Amino acid sequence: MDFEKRKAATLASIRSSVTDKSPKGFLDEPIIPLLETINHHPSYFTTSSCSGRISILSQPKPKSNDSTKKKARGGSWLYITHDPADSDLVISLLFPSKSNQIDPIDQPSELVFRFEPLIIAVECKDLGSAQFLVALAISAGFRESGITSCGDGKRVIIAIRCSIRMEVPLGDTEKLMVSPEYVKFLVDIGNEKMDANRKRTDGFSVALTSNGFKNPDANDVDEDDNYENLAGDHDSSINNGNLHPGLQQDLIPLSKLSIVGEPVEKLHLWGHSACTIDKPDRKEVIVFGGFGGFGRHARRNESLLLDPSCGNLKLIAVNESPSARLGHTASMVGDFMFVIGGRADPLNILNDVWRLDISKGEWSSQRCIGSEFPPRHRHAAASVGTKVYIFGGLYNDKIVSSLHILDTKDLQWKEVEQQGQWPCARHSHAMVAYGSQLFMFGGYNGENVLNDLYSFDVQSCSWKLEVISGKWPPARFSHSMFVYKHNTGIIGGCPVSQNCQELTLLDLKHRLWRSVRLEFMNKELFVRSTASVLGDDLIVIGGGAACYAFGTKFSEPVKTNLVQSVTMSENNVPLQPEDVSIEWNKNDADLKTEMSLSQPWVIQLERKYAKFGKDLLKSFGWLDLERKVYSNEKGLCICFPVTEKFSELFHEKQLLGKDLEGSEDDSLEKGLSLKDISSSAALNLLKEHGAKKLINVAFEAKKVAKSPLQRMREYITSILKQKGLPEELLDELPQKWERLGDIVVLPATSFKDPTWNSISDEVWCAVSKSLSANRLARQGRVEPNGTRDSTLEILVGDNGWVDHCENGILYSFDATKCMFSLGNLSEKLRMGNMACENEVVVDLFAGIGYFVLPFLVRAKARLVYACEWNPHAIEALRRNVEANSVSDRCIILEGDNRITAPKGVADRVNLGLIPSSEGSWVTAIQALRPEGGILHVHGNVKDSDESSWGEHVTKTLSDIARAEGRSWEVTVEHIEKVKWYAPRIRHLVADVRCRC
Repeated sequence: MDFEKRKAATLASIRSSVTDKSPKGFLDEPIIPLLETINHHPSYFTTSSCSGRISILSQPKPKSNDSTKKKARGGSWLYITHDPADSDLVISLLFPSKSNQIDPIDQPSELVFRFEPLIIAVECKDLGSAQFLVALAISAGFRESGITSCGDGKRVIIAIRCSIRMEVPLGDTEKLMVSPEYVKFLVDIGNEKMDANRKRTDGFSVALTSNGFKNPDANDVDEDDNYENLAGDHDSSINNGNLHPGLQQDLIPLSKLSIVGEPVEKLHLWGHSACTIDKPDRKEVIVFGGFGGFGRHARRNESLLLDPSCGNLKLIAVNESPSARLGHTASMVGDFMFVIGGRADPLNILNDVWRLDISKGEWSSQRCIGSEFPPRHRHAAASVGTKVYIFGGLYNDKIVSSLHILDTKDLQWKEVEQQGQWPCARHSHAMVAYGSQLFMFGGYNGENVLNDLYSFDVQSCSWKLEVISGKWPPARFSHSMFVYKHNTGIIGGCPVSQNCQELTLLDLKHRLWRSVRLEFMNKELFVRSTASVLGDDLIVIGGGAACYAFGTKFSEPVKTNLVQSVTMSENNVPLQPEDVSIEWNKNDADLKTEMSLSQPWVIQLERKYAKFGKDLLKSFGWLDLERKVYSNEKGLCICFPVTEKFSELFHEKQLLGKDLEGSEDDSLEKGLSLKDISSSAALNLLKEHGAKKLINVAFEAKKVAKSPLQRMREYITSILKQKGLPEELLDELPQKWERLGDIVVLPATSFKDPTWNSISDEVWCAVSKSLSANRLARQGRVEPNGTRDSTLEILVGDNGWVDHCENGILYSFDATKCMFSLGNLSEKLRMGNMACENEVVVDLFAGIGYFVLPFLVRAKARLVYACEWNPHAIEALRRNVEANSVSDRCIILEGDNRITAPKGVADRVNLGLIPSSEGSWVTAIQALRPEGGILHVHGNVKDSDESSWGEHVTKTLSDIARAEGRSWEVTVEHIEKVKWYAPRIRHLVADVRCRC
């Protein structure tokens, strides 16, 4: 039976009323939408699944001398749920009262408390489809996902899964070995894992829909109010290359602030406000109000000062202050902070104005004049000059759309008259000031979560709906906005699953959306948090939610470096996804010849004519409802997919020449509806409105969700056919690749046949297009010389200098001269997580800063000596310590480390050279302090020799230490398995402790 028949049979059985083979007999309801999304794709169908469950399994005890495996003994569920567990119910089942005692069963059974996360088995059409879906699952947190079946004649099956399971024996039916309190503790842990499982599941669902999978219940084209959001419609082309196996997803780290002074719990808030004091002698964040705080959670009216540089938190002692509240706003005007509105309790919505003099630390209530300012909370505010601008908000059940201005000079309110492109009523939105403009994003209008962006010119008092190129941020509310240099940023908000791990930046100079992913330490919920900028740091305080599973959740105060965020976002901008319509030129003529003219067509119209064009196309049945509308030319135009019938009618020659005969282009002006005009008149109306017919290859790719490898194979096949070359050359196409900054690096084994040289221009162009690569290169072998030079070859692009972000660290280097291994990512992250705050580190093989930078940026080492003798690497290293703002803690020593390395200063020495660093082991021992320290010794080792290599390291270093007069105990505390370097050769790192 082929794939399509198996899929049809499986889906028919799923949709039937007959129970399935699972103990429950039917699908888990929480993941039905996810299963439908996968099954709707032509390349996949699910064969079995579980959404995640908490259970207590009763399993017969094994008999003596019984070799039956545990799973084969069977058993039954005493308790099972696919939702958070009820601890009281579980306890009552395990510890029944005397009146509810259950008759004992003949054979005692073991009782086991278990949590099992989501698992889905999916059959895939081919290996490429399997690899793509596995990569998506891993990126969403299901890191144990993989291909479980493939090969000649075998079905291609993958398992989507993760490792957060839990299994705890409780005793047996005769005697429980745990207490009710311990059972409640287990249930709480299980519920926490269930919550994490649901978040990963939601994230996986978002990843699917963002990468070409369709929700079968979604309507792609019939949303009349969708045009202002089209520029952010999940991209108009699929950038699968970013999720291809082998490509890294760079993360910006968040650093938890270590709070001293007042308890950190005083910053466990949401719905509070925060403003910055950014003066040469004073850089602090003022926090006021909110819900939460130290002790019993409640609305607060405390005024707190936080110095992020040292973490000092202090309470401002005041005689009087505003009443406790949340959902208010705070705006800085000179040396004064103005707090406006908020909610004191569910029945008391406020409209008062308070002013804090930050130089004196004194609050005063302000009596305002002018037009009435109605009570509100969850509004947004921003200040320009002496004026504070307030938009929207919530008063009881009424959502407002009014804009009020408070002139803080004379304390006079003024309501702005509605005109122009006025935003709809909303609450829980965010607004910031940049120059003489306000920028407002998102919110909730009572029915829909919004993702529109408006600007307000304070001089002309007019709103404008903005159209920005780049990937538009998802809709959200209860988020935060900030301004940094020429960027405004968006962080956090609801829905949490879409917005918690992304920092979105709007480049106001180039009018371009960019984004970076954040590396979360725990489970931060930046919902109703605050985002404040001090220098180059973004300080995020508070945020949280009332969690069903385990109560109220608050986020810890954190900060992140915006220089790194902006740099990484600029590196991560793909080729503009909306500008994907193909304009063939002479160089593409060969590809054009092979492209079938039956490719789907689109009609492009200026955005202002989009509503008219859509109605006209729908009226005549010309709109292809199977495909999606998308934006083009940086959001200024809208492209509508059209039917083959329309393509035949729409002749470019007619539209570019004289008017069509029998034109009725003035029919609409005479009062006729679209139904009353002829098709020829309708075509002419499209012409009059500047319609263009275009081919869009990328859109077709989105429809069928082709992987980058599939697109590459199609392009190259077309070229080989046209040139009359054998298709056997396709065997040399790469199956994986790496990305260094904006350079996609192909493996050295690809395109090796000399025949490729004769068609190299067409081939490299096609490969770079299929992988969405600005620059393309092919890996070479690392030169086996002392400086280990790179032999990478640039195929498309001018030079090899690249900016590559990894673990929130910027590496800049010439890839044609300096090697860079993505396989060492985990080891660099491990070194960055070492506790090095007060340590001196010596790196004997610094290179471009592979481990120097993690020691400095993430591990916060006090000082690092960086030894290197490759001049190209030294040039890059100097750039990198400057770019990451750590040059003041790094001493670069150029030359042979056996001569240049310092002696007797290091708490830690890194020897990051493979295949062996043994030539510098004496130097490493000499570099350690007299009382000893830690060595990180790298080496390539046969898998059969790993234990003996550890013994060799210990003995050799002990001998060297004795020869140097050091009476140390030398032990290998840990051996890290970094990666496979070659078949049966593993890259290892031994953590060696030397102590007196």
